[in-house]
Amino acid sequence: MATTFNEQFDELGSWRREFALRLKLLGEWMKDHELLDAAVEERLRRLETQVRSDKVMVAFVAEFSRGKSEMINAVFFAGYGRRIMPASAGRTTMCPTEMGYDPEVPPCLRLLPIETRLEPQALMEWRQAPEKWVRIDLDVNNPHQLAASLEKVSEVRKVTQEEARALGFWHPDNPQDNPVLDDKGMVEVPKWRHALINIAHPLLKQGLVILDTPGLNAIGAEPELTVSLIPQAQAVVFILGADTGVTKSDLSIWREHLITDPANSDARLVVLNKIDTLWDALSTPQQQQQQIERQKADTASILGIPPSQVIAVSAQKGLVAKVTKDASLLEQSCLPVLENALGRGIMGKRQRILGNAMAQGIAELRAETGRVINIRKRDLAEQLIELKGLQGKNSTVIKHMRARIAEEQAEFDRGGAKIHAVRSVHLRLLRDVFELLGPKRLKAEMKQLSEALLQKGLKLGVKKAYGQTFEQLRANLTQVQSLSAEIFSMLGGTFKQLNSEYSFSLQAPPEPQMGRFITDLDAIEASHLQYLSLGNAFKLAQPEFADRLVRALATRLRTVNESALAEIELWSKAAAAQLDAQMRERRKNFSRRIEAIDRIHQAAGGLEERITEFEQQEVVLDQLELKLVELTSYLVAARDAGDYEPTVDLQIA
Repeated sequence: MATTFNEQFDELGSWRREFALRLKLLGEWMKDHELLDAAVEERLRRLETQVRSDKVMVAFVAEFSRGKSEMINAVFFAGYGRRIMPASAGRTTMCPTEMGYDPEVPPCLRLLPIETRLEPQALMEWRQAPEKWVRIDLDVNNPHQLAASLEKVSEVRKVTQEEARALGFWHPDNPQDNPVLDDKGMVEVPKWRHALINIAHPLLKQGLVILDTPGLNAIGAEPELTVSLIPQAQAVVFILGADTGVTKSDLSIWREHLITDPANSDARLVVLNKIDTLWDALSTPQQQQQQIERQKADTASILGIPPSQVIAVSAQKGLVAKVTKDASLLEQSCLPVLENALGRGIMGKRQRILGNAMAQGIAELRAETGRVINIRKRDLAEQLIELKGLQGKNSTVIKHMRARIAEEQAEFDRGGAKIHAVRSVHLRLLRDVFELLGPKRLKAEMKQLSEALLQKGLKLGVKKAYGQTFEQLRANLTQVQSLSAEIFSMLGGTFKQLNSEYSFSLQAPPEPQMGRFITDLDAIEASHLQYLSLGNAFKLAQPEFADRLVRALATRLRTVNESALAEIELWSKAAAAQLDAQMRERRKNFSRRIEAIDRIHQAAGGLEERITEFEQQEVVLDQLELKLVELTSYLVAARDAGDYEPTVDLQIA
C-alpha cells in the first residue's frame, strides 16, 4: 500500500497513462476494421482527452501565519531538499497562486499586476491575455533559483487609502478588517493579483493543480476565488494554528467562503497545524497528546464537523524530517496521517468518478460498434441465403436476381427523402436547445441581476434578482430536458419505422440528463449568497467589486451551459452517426450483392467460390465481435485494477 500522497497520486497517474494508451490502441484497431464512424471517433477522442487531462485541484486556505505555504512545501516539494514556496518569517504568499503544468508553456512564473483590479475584465479573461502578465523563466533543476523566483509571490507595495479602497483592500465602513497604516498613512497591499506557476513537477505533470490562497482580506476582495476556483477544487484543506485555535478571522473564512453548503462539508479537510508548539518538555507525551486531542475536539465543535475531519500536524517538523530523512520525527509530525487522508480521499473518490465515466463511455462504444458488426453479420447471412438459393439455377434466374437487387437499391435511394425529413426535424429541435443555452440567452437572463448588482449604493432587491435569475436558468435547463425528450421520442418513432422498412437495427441513444447541471447551478447560487449578507453589504456597494462579481458569475454560468451543450451535441452525433453507419453498410451491401451476382454470371464455378468466401467472412466477423468484447473488457478491467478504497472516514468530493 502506498504510504504518501505523492505515491498515491503517482498510482493514479500511471493508471491514467495506461488507460489512455489502451483507448488509443482500441481506436487504431477500430479504424483498421472500418468500425470508426464520426460519433465513435468523437467519443473516443473525448474519453482519451478526459483521462489524459483530468485535473485534480487541492486548494489550501488559511488566514496569514497559519503555516500554509510550509505545508505545501512539506507535502509536495520536500524532494527539492529545501523550501520552494516562501514560508520563512516575514515571507508568505500574498496573492492567490496556482501551480500546475502545461506542456505547451515553458517553465515560468507569471504574475498579474494588482492594478488589473481597476479594469472591468474578469480574472478568467486576463488568462487569455498572456502579454499582460509579468513572466519570469524558471530553472526547475536549480532549487535555489526556483525558490528565489517564487519569493515574488510575497511582494507587496504601498498605496494610498483611496487606492487601497479602489483595489478592494480598504473598507471605511469596516475599519476592523482594514490593514494597519504606516507612519505616512500608506497601506500595504499585494503587488500581484494572481500568480501562475508552470513547472514539470512529477505530480503536476500528472494533473495535480495546487491552489495557494492568501488570507481573509485578499480572499474576500477576489470573488472569482470563492465563486469559481475554491468550489471547483476536489479537496479544500483549511489550515488553523494549534497555537491560536479558531480565531474570529478563521471562523469568518470558514463560514463565508468554505461552508456555504453544509451538506457538502465533508469535502473540506481541517488541519490543525503547528502542534510542535504544544510539545512541552515539562509535559509527558501522553499529556501532550491529550492536549492535542482537546484542541481537535474543540475545533470540530466550533466548526460543526465530525472530529475525524480534523487532523493535527506539524508541517515544519514534517518538512525537516523529510529533508533530513528522520523517520522518527516524521512520525511525530503526523504529516503521513494528513498525506494518507489526502491521498485516499482525493485519489479514491477521483478515480472512481473518472473510472465510472470511462466505463459508461466504453459501454456505449461497445454497443455502437457491436451494432455495426451485427449489421454486417445479418447482411452476410442474407447474402448467403440468397446465393445458396441460386445453386442449380440457370443464367436467366441469376439475371432476374440481379435486376431485383438493382430495384431494391433504387427503392432504397428513393427513400432518402424520409431520412432527410428526420434530419430536418432533429436539427430544428437542436437549434431550440442551442438558443436556450447560448451566450445571447445567458446575457439576457443575467440582465436584471447585472443591473441590480451594478446600481449605485446599497443593492436593494439584489437577493430577489439572484433568485429570479437562477430560477430562470434552471427553467431553461428543464426546458432543454423537455426538448431532449421530444427529440428522443421523435427519433424512437422514426427509427422504429426505418427498422421496419429497411431492416435496420437503429436504437435512439438515451437522452442526456440535465439534472447534474441544475445541481451545478444550485452550488453556484449557494456560493454567491454569502455576498448578499448584511456583513458584505458595504463591500457589495463598491462598483468595482460588484462588477468583478458579475463577471465571475457570468464566466462560471457560461461554463455550465457550454458543458450541457457539449453533452447534447455528443448525443446528437451518436444518433446521426448510427443512422449514417447503417445507411453506409446497406449501400455497401447492395454493391457486394451485385458484385457477387456479376462474378457468378461471368465465371463457371463462381457461385460455390463466393459461398465459401462469405462463410469465411462470417468466421472473421465472429472473431471481430470477440475481439471487440476482449478489448473493451480489458479497458474496464484496467479501470477496476487500480481502484482505491479510502482508509479514513473522510470522503473528499
